[in-house]
Amino acid sequence: MAIADMSDRTIEELVSLAGRTAVVTGAGRGIGYAIARRFVEAGAQVIVADIDRERASEAVGRLGTDSAVAAGVDVTDRQAIAALADLAVARMGGIDIWVNNAGIYPDDALFDIDDDQWDSVLNVNLRGTYLGAREAATRMIARGKGGVIINISTAPAYVREGAPHYVASKLGVVALTRRMAAELGEHGIRVLALAPTVILTPGMVESAAEGGWALDDLAEQMSRELPLGRAGVPDDVARVALFCASDLASFMTGCEVRVDGGDKHGGQT
Repeated sequence: MAIADMSDRTIEELVSLAGRTAVVTGAGRGIGYAIARRFVEAGAQVIVADIDRERASEAVGRLGTDSAVAAGVDVTDRQAIAALADLAVARMGGIDIWVNNAGIYPDDALFDIDDDQWDSVLNVNLRGTYLGAREAATRMIARGKGGVIINISTAPAYVREGAPHYVASKLGVVALTRRMAAELGEHGIRVLALAPTVILTPGMVESAAEGGWALDDLAEQMSRELPLGRAGVPDDVARVALFCASDLASFMTGCEVRVDGGDKHGGQT
């Protein structure tokens, strides 16, 4: 029986990502950028990927390190995702961590959604996660050193009112995470889903502003709804992503990790 006892390693050693490489999609800003920043801080080399290549480059500039590389990618494009994975192998020697963060967050009621809107949301949120995870896993298996795949679900998906296309896509991510974990475990690949509540990302703030919400009002509303009494910020999710990617979580796979401040809209806490 194989036993991996890490009890003699220090916390600093367990949390370190030194010598590892990571790809984070949707990393030009928000949660993805926060994850990339924490990974770099922990010692990883990171490809900051975003559909907006200029935004990715600006993000790398803010990171202020030669350990990060910018890349433009459309996560719904199979060839583009394969090229991104190949870039990680060519530039950094392989893929240890892949984070499927890219996603879109529409807020349409059932009868306001047309077929194109449905397809768009499922393509980005679910197909994009599937393509990224599969391309990453293929290269991890070929390399023979295992790895970690982190997908982004969402806590409000369980009982959220409206947005059935978004909810379907994110619950699909949870199911995909579980099945991939079962198949990839024998290769030493862990697969986890992070489920944040509504987070004060730049995109969320912009959407709220379009609806007439000021940032302070939005934060106050979220603070009243969450048991912890404050709104979540991207780094709240990034720190949990770092934990999941590190050896601190080496015996975790196939589960959904809630980062939700006790969000009552996410089901039982």
